[in-house]
Amino acid sequence: MNERPNRPFVILLVEDEPADAHLIKVALRQTQAPIDLQWVNDGVEALEFLRREGDRFRAAPHPDLILLDLNMPRMDGREFLAIIKQEPQFRDIPTVMLTTSDVERDVLASYQLGAAGYVVKPVGLVELAAAVKGLEHYWFGVVRLPETGR
Repeated sequence: MNERPNRPFVILLVEDEPADAHLIKVALRQTQAPIDLQWVNDGVEALEFLRREGDRFRAAPHPDLILLDLNMPRMDGREFLAIIKQEPQFRDIPTVMLTTSDVERDVLASYQLGAAGYVVKPVGLVELAAAVKGLEHYWFGVVRLPETGR
């Protein structure tokens, strides 16, 4: 597993559905990697988080990974992804779509916009926990992420 001696891995979860966010949090607690999960409700809040805007996000950590829902109010996952992949300070953050949509045009559009992966959310905690465990193993155990130090 990649070791991060100074800090846990920071995951920014962008998810508008509280029940799904809760299930993802529960699944991440079952992983082996030290994880600091940050949760926001939509793309607007996610941009504020990344840009450290406002009192709420002034001290927000730079994420090592973004888990991004596709369909959200105010700003959906496609819009958010398009924006961050144009901004040099954010384009290196791997962003994985974690969504209920299994529609081919959504998969293709996500990859064309710069998504590092596309995972269809399984139904049920056991299946979701397995999917999150796979993400944790790959992103924090197999691949080497850049040290952001931001």
